[in-house]
Amino acid sequence: MEGGDGGVPVAGLGTLGSGAAAATVRELLQDECYSAFLNEDFDVKTYTSQSIHQAVIAEQLAKLAQGISQLDKELHLQVVARHEDLLAQATGIESLEGVLQMMQTRIGALQGAVDRMKAKIVEPYNKIVARTAQLARLQVACDLLRRIIRILYLSKRLQGQLQGGSREITKAAQSLNELDYLSQGIDLSGIEIIENDLLFIARARLEVENQAKRLLEQGVETQNPTQVGTALQVFHNLGTLKDTITSTVDGYCATLEENISSALDIKVLTQPLQSAVRGGPGRSTMPTPGTTAAFRASLWTNMEKLMDHICAICGQVQHLQKVLTKKRDPVSHICFIEEIVKDGQPEILYTFWNSVTQALSSHFHMATNSSVFLKQAFEGEYPKLLRLYNDLWKRLQQYSQNIQGNFSAGGTPDLCVDLQHTEDDTHDVFIPRQLDYDPEKALKDSLQPYEAAYLSKSLSRLFDPINLVFPPGGRNPPSSDELDGIMKTIASELNVAAVDANLTLAVSKNVAKTIQLYGVKSEQLLCTQGDASQVIGPLTEGQKRNVAVVNSLYKLHQSVTKVVSSQSSFPPAAEQTVLSALKAVHALMGSAVQPLLTSVADAIEAIIITMHQEDFSGPLLFQTSEHVASSPTLGDIIPFSIVIQFLFTRAPPELKSPFQRAEWSHARFSQWLDDHPSEKDRLLLIRGALEAYVQSVRSREGKEFAPVYPIMVQLLQKAMSALQ
Repeated sequence: MEGGDGGVPVAGLGTLGSGAAAATVRELLQDECYSAFLNEDFDVKTYTSQSIHQAVIAEQLAKLAQGISQLDKELHLQVVARHEDLLAQATGIESLEGVLQMMQTRIGALQGAVDRMKAKIVEPYNKIVARTAQLARLQVACDLLRRIIRILYLSKRLQGQLQGGSREITKAAQSLNELDYLSQGIDLSGIEIIENDLLFIARARLEVENQAKRLLEQGVETQNPTQVGTALQVFHNLGTLKDTITSTVDGYCATLEENISSALDIKVLTQPLQSAVRGGPGRSTMPTPGTTAAFRASLWTNMEKLMDHICAICGQVQHLQKVLTKKRDPVSHICFIEEIVKDGQPEILYTFWNSVTQALSSHFHMATNSSVFLKQAFEGEYPKLLRLYNDLWKRLQQYSQNIQGNFSAGGTPDLCVDLQHTEDDTHDVFIPRQLDYDPEKALKDSLQPYEAAYLSKSLSRLFDPINLVFPPGGRNPPSSDELDGIMKTIASELNVAAVDANLTLAVSKNVAKTIQLYGVKSEQLLCTQGDASQVIGPLTEGQKRNVAVVNSLYKLHQSVTKVVSSQSSFPPAAEQTVLSALKAVHALMGSAVQPLLTSVADAIEAIIITMHQEDFSGPLLFQTSEHVASSPTLGDIIPFSIVIQFLFTRAPPELKSPFQRAEWSHARFSQWLDDHPSEKDRLLLIRGALEAYVQSVRSREGKEFAPVYPIMVQLLQKAMSALQ
């Protein structure tokens, strides 16, 4: 009962105490006097020092004592409220201490076992580490000793090989290659026994490289495959084959570039001219009008020398590549060209040729842009420049065939022997077997600007004489001399262009344009009016001009055909181009005479038809004029106008017929008769002609008329009376 009675007040006290405690805690937290004690960096000395300076010590102490009392009460309340939990925690702490004691004992036992094991492992491990380091040092020392021994041996052997000269140079290179291998990955400096040998080896390597370079240069210049092969073997043994070939080809390219620049240098070209004609200071290096011929002669001399240099160096590079494609290493049996192109790089001949063609294009472009005289020389004498290029290309092709034959016919024992179906034979860039590369086109690309300018000037030279002989407003075709001048120009252009098939084709197109222009000019002279096709009277002026034009076209056709047939090695395409233009001329001649031929055909047809309609049983054609006038068929069967017209043919020339008096052609008179079928109109026209005859006789004071005149007057009067 007491326990139960006592427990109730305690629980109530705990509940009440919890509420009071919370209020007390809030008061303490809100009180500024106690807030400093909650800071993590609270310092007693600092707080004491501040309290002394800020407030009365007695008040501060009383405040702190009150706070301590409140905290004590709060702690008491907390203990009372949670005494069961606190008892349970105390019991657990005792159990935990026992567990910790047991763990501490076991840890001590484990530590002892570890110490015993450590004592058994550490000592053997240290011995192993020491023995391993000792073995490694022994191995390094043994390797170094072996290297030193081998270096000493090879150095002594190298001395003997160097004394053998060029005969032992490949063996010396092999020794140097092995010495380089022995020196890789290790520092041999500071080893006194081989210091002198290392210096000797360095000097020997330099000597072998220089000797091999001289041997390579001499072998390439003299086209000696044995010397070239020996030098290449040396560089292969030294491990510098690819770098050496690259530097050699680069050197060739640089040399050619210098030659090209020197050949096109305007200062070099004009130097002899300046020495002959000295100018003042600051005088420009340009040829004077009087020295242009000498300047061009010097230019073409330089160009010929340049082509010789290019051919010579190309031959050296060709020979070098040919040896590379045939030479194999006697140990690994690897072809040397494979070492050059194994990284996907192009072959040296392609690299070299591309460099040459690009250098030609760039230097020609720069030189002609900076010098008008060079530009005029290359444009005006382009065929000469093209001939130099063609000759160079032919020489390169011929050399390629010769060198291929030489290598196929013989060689050295260490060159590749199987020459029948090797891919190496197709590696020569100057033998046209590549489908995706045209080396000749690459060479001539530098000439494109000058070819275009030359063709333009060529066309002007061809057009000028034609425009001259066909002046504006002219009505006559060219004379024979003028046409001969035109043909001389055409023949001259074709002859000059004969140095190259493509240039001949281009000039032939210009000739075709010239022929077309001649045809157009001639067509403009043709008379297309009615009198051009009359076939009754004599030739009119228009017909005469048409005849002259057709004859001129025919002579042009014949002359051009003769010029084309006289050309040697004339390309079929060029011949076809000119002949196509001549076909147009032939067609123009046909169209010019066709109207006249058509009129002739029509007139003949009309005459033939009229002859079939005539009644030859009345025999007036064969009677005298008096009998014709007294024929009973007049008026009824045969009109008077026709009979009188017939009698005009028996009259003298001064008694002109109506169409002669009117200066008509037969075709026009025939057309007039068709337009005037009335007998009266025809008789009036005849009367006018007779009256005109009378006037002409009186004007010249003639004493008598033509015998047929009275008969014609009598018939005319009878006809007029019949009409009334």
